[in-house]
Amino acid sequence: MLLEPAAAGSGIMFFRRDLGVEVPASFALVGETRLGTVLIRDAARVGVIEHLMAALSGAGIDDVRIELDGPEPPILDGDALCYLALIDAAGVREQDGRRDAIHVRKTIEVKSGEASVRLVPHEGRQFVFTIDFAGKIIGHQYFSFAFSEEGFRAEIAPARTFGFLSDLDALLKMGLSRGASLSNTLAIDGDRLANPQLLRFADEFVRHKILDAIGDLALAGAPIHGRFEGLRSSHALNNQLLRALFADEDNYVRVDS
Repeated sequence: MLLEPAAAGSGIMFFRRDLGVEVPASFALVGETRLGTVLIRDAARVGVIEHLMAALSGAGIDDVRIELDGPEPPILDGDALCYLALIDAAGVREQDGRRDAIHVRKTIEVKSGEASVRLVPHEGRQFVFTIDFAGKIIGHQYFSFAFSEEGFRAEIAPARTFGFLSDLDALLKMGLSRGASLSNTLAIDGDRLANPQLLRFADEFVRHKILDAIGDLALAGAPIHGRFEGLRSSHALNNQLLRALFADEDNYVRVDS
C-alpha cells in the first residue's frame, strides 16, 4: 500500500495498481458487508477498508490517493493506530479550498431484527455504541465517545479488531483479511480469548465497533456532524444508514467547516 498526496477537493481514492482501476471511497460503491466493508467497481474490489478509513478520518485527512497491489490494505496491527503512525511519519499538509461538513437535520434510523443504528441532530460528532454478545468474553459493553483527533488517538484508534475463529476461517476462504492472525486480531474461541495478551482495554470490543463506525461513516465523503447511536450494529447497517441519510436532501445540510 502507498498513500500519496492528492489535489484539494479530490477526496479519497483507492487505486488497484494490479488492475489499473480507480475505486472512489464512497458509500454508494459498498457492495459487500458480511465480514468487512468492501468497495466494488466493475471487476475491482477493495475490502476491509474500515480501519484505514477511520485513521484518515481521525487524522482529518480529506484528500489522498491509496495505491494497492491487491484486494485490501495490509491489516498491520488490526487497529487504526498503526496507520496513524505512518501518517504521522509522512506528515500532512493543509491545502486551499472549501472543506465541507455534513450536518444532520433529522433523525435517521435503520433497523434489522434486534440491531439498529441511527443519526440524530447534534452539535459536533458523537458516537454511542452498545453491544451484547453471548458468553462472558464480551457480554454487554457500552461506550460513548465525543469525537476529537486527540481523543480518537487515545481512546479509539488503539482498539484492535476481533472475531471468532470460525469467522477468520471464512474470511480467509473469501480472500479477505489475508494478514489476520493471532498477533493482530483478538480471537474468541468458545468461552476464552485465545490471545489475551493483546487486549488493550477492558471494553476494547465496543471501542473497536466505534472505530469501525467512524471508518464506515467516512465513506460519506465529509465529516458527519451528529450523534451516531449503534445497537448491535454492523457494517451493513452502517452503510444502509448512509444510504438513508442521502436519500433525502432534507435530512442534512452541507456547510463550510
